[in-house]
Amino acid sequence: MASSAPSDGSAGDVVVRAITPDDAGEVLTLQRAAFASEALIYGDPDMPPLTQTLEELRAELTENLGCVAVRDGRMLAAARARRDGDLLLIGRIAVAPDLQGEGLGSLILGAVEERGRDAGAREAELFTGRLSEANIRLYEREGYRESERAGGKTGGDEVYLRKPLG
Repeated sequence: MASSAPSDGSAGDVVVRAITPDDAGEVLTLQRAAFASEALIYGDPDMPPLTQTLEELRAELTENLGCVAVRDGRMLAAARARRDGDLLLIGRIAVAPDLQGEGLGSLILGAVEERGRDAGAREAELFTGRLSEANIRLYEREGYRESERAGGKTGGDEVYLRKPLG
């Protein structure tokens, strides 16, 4: 799988391709940079995206429907996904902090959804924290609707959203 999107004016186009275990080091670096702002929002430097080890991530990428977006050798965005029956579980969407707001989140999300559809998933699910308003806006723009709130002291710290893939 490889697709490209128009460049934002920089040299070269964005190429989106399947994620592999060989991407683990770059994905981990990107993930930590992208989730640093989430850690500030929640006052939690020990969030799983920030504490995940390279070995854990490499193992997670062994069988994964995720994608990465790359331009001129630089990883710009990444997302992981796995199929659970008819459901595509999407997680750890990360966009380079200096490129957030330029459409890469939508691009990588669409690519992961396509891989999930091709693998037989009929619906996608993802979650974010209730304070992550920009994430919630992105997911709603992309057709996701809140399905549940769970976790935390109030039972509503995690916002789960779903979208039909048909």
